[in-house]
This record gives sequence, C-alpha cells and structure tokens, in this order.
Amino acid sequence: MVLQPGEILVEGERIRAAGTSVEHPQGAKIIDLGDTTLLPGLIDAHVHLFLHPGAEDLQTVEESVPWRTLLAADAAKADLLAGFTAERDMGTEGAGSADTAVRNAINQGLIPGPRLRISGNAINILGGHEDAIHYNPAQHVLPNADYANSIDQLIEVIRQQHKEGSDFVKIYETGKDSIVDGELHTPYQYSEAQLGAAVEEVHRLGVTVAVHAQGEPGTLYAVQAGVTSIEHATQLSGETMRLMREKHIPAVPTFAIFDYFAQHAPSQAVAAREKAMLEVKIREFKKQIAAGVPFAVGSDVGPFPHGTQAREMELMVRYGMKPLAVLQADMMEGAKLLGWAGQIGELKPGYFADIVAVPGNPLEDITAVERVSFVMKGGAVVRQQ
Repeated sequence: MVLQPGEILVEGERIRAAGTSVEHPQGAKIIDLGDTTLLPGLIDAHVHLFLHPGAEDLQTVEESVPWRTLLAADAAKADLLAGFTAERDMGTEGAGSADTAVRNAINQGLIPGPRLRISGNAINILGGHEDAIHYNPAQHVLPNADYANSIDQLIEVIRQQHKEGSDFVKIYETGKDSIVDGELHTPYQYSEAQLGAAVEEVHRLGVTVAVHAQGEPGTLYAVQAGVTSIEHATQLSGETMRLMREKHIPAVPTFAIFDYFAQHAPSQAVAAREKAMLEVKIREFKKQIAAGVPFAVGSDVGPFPHGTQAREMELMVRYGMKPLAVLQADMMEGAKLLGWAGQIGELKPGYFADIVAVPGNPLEDITAVERVSFVMKGGAVVRQQ
C-alpha cells in the first residue's frame, strides 16, 4: 500500500511491477519523485460534484443544470489534482442524470477527473430530507431528489435512474436530525420491507445501494435490508453495529462536512447545533471502532471546497483510528464500495496505475495526504510539481 522508498514500473494504463526496486526496461521513461512516499490513488466514497460552497438549496433553485454540470466538471478536475483518482458521486442534488454526462466525458478523455461511480438524483419521500420544505408551497419548488413513497415507486425510480446511466442507488433513509440531551433523534423514511425491496431490485440490476442514515431505527432497518454502506452513521445501536460487522457493511463517517459546518455556521445558534452534532459523532465513532465496524472514507465534499477533502482522513485519525487503518479504509474498502476491488486501491501488478506521491510518511503523519505532489491516473501523469 505504501512505498518509501519505492519504484513502480508502469506499462500502458496498468502497473507491471512495484517494490523497493523494479527492472528498468531499455527506453523506459523515468520519473524521479525524490524523497516522497508512493501511494495508490486516493478514493473518496462520498462526494457531491454538483454542489459548491454557499447556500445549498439556493444553488439548486437559482443555477441551471447546464451551469451546474460545468461546475461539476471543474470540481472533478480539482478532486483529481488533489490525488483522488476514484470517487462515488452521492447524488446530483436536483440535477437528475447530469452526472452520467460528466462520468462519460471523463471516461472518453474529454475532461479530466476521477474514475466515477454515479447515482443520479438521490431517492426520497414526500416531505423528506431534501424536499425544499422551507419554501413557499405555492411556488412548487422542486425537491433535490426523486420522490418514491412506496415499494412500487422505489422500484420504478430505481429502474428509471438505471436507464439514465446510474451505477448505484442513493436513498435517504433518515430525515431531520436533532440532538436532545446528547442523543441523536432522526425519523426514518423507509421501512425495512421497503428498503429490502430496493435492495432486491438493485441486485437484479447488478448494482448497489447506499443510504444516508444518521441514526436509529433507520440505520438498523438499512443493515437488516442488506444495503451496501451507511453514509454518515452518526449514531448506531449495538445491534446495528453487530450486523454491520457480520455483514461487512461499512460506515462512511463524513467528518469533514460536519467539521466544516461547525466552523462556518451562519449564526451562533447554528454553530452550537453543529458542534453538538459533531461531538455526538466523535463519541459514537469511538464506540464504532471498539465494536469492529468496518469503515470507508467519504468526505461529503461539495458544500466545502473540492480538492480539500483529504482532511477527512486527518479527522478520522484525530478521533480514534490509526493512520494505517484509515488508509486501508480509504483505498481497500473504497475500492470494494466502488466495485473496483482488484483494480484500484493497491500498488500491485495488474492494477490500474493510479498513483500519488506525498511528502513524508502518512503512516506517521496522516496529514501528508493533504499535500499531494504527484498524481497519475491510468498511467497518465495529471500532476507533477
């Protein structure tokens, strides 16, 4: 996973050999990166390419989908230059299947960006998490997700999104959150039976389903149904953690977004609420580590600047994980979540030549991943300082 010192022989878009020393074929181009550490390309399992800092709801109302798509392409470039060679885009926030175009343009070499798994719009209930409920109802402001209020509607929306090019399904399983006496309260949005039907449908299509799920009982319903990952996972019961461990369903904590909101709140009251939520997350995260819950790394970048999300790994270490465990969660667990296990996430022969270089040793100082100096994706150099 980490080479220092190390050499990698790249042939075409894949790694031919990796180790402390490899053969130097005649005529091979040599790139000397000096005293740096070589890592597999970073993976962010929770991004929003179609969001940028600022009022999130207003973006989706005031900005056209073509404009948001251009901004998404720019965001993809920023993430790639920061060392993120693979990402999972967790919903376009009202831009429908526009992320299909961004993914396809990257795949065809028209624009720079990470390898992408995309979901189109997320799926939500009427009056749920992303339903523009603070606007004048007479204006009929559209939601930032696709409505599905029953099993039949869930299946119909999943099929429509799949037709439009989605790689996986994103479902909002919990709604408005509140902290009361240090405990998280959040209503569930879909029953276990409804989620089970969604899981059955995505399995039929050969894809996966990730859920936004902050707390109970929604998180329990989700893992009982067999979803692929629990996004945010702020507060989990003992039974939920047990099932996640047994079924190997990773939590994706997304500390970076909570940390950003706590530091950039528009008022003292909002800042107090965000800090209380972050404190709950930190406390519960330590319990999850102790319980053996598997983790992947996802930042929820978008509401904070693209290209800065490696801070997520710093926060996961600060709040209790070892640097090696965080790197494994990022690269190995991330590769599994994105469906590219055996293709990315390790520096091994036959894997894609997705390689980054950082100063120092991230096993000793995880913040090294925030100072990427070299990026290669599929054997092509996209950044070299």
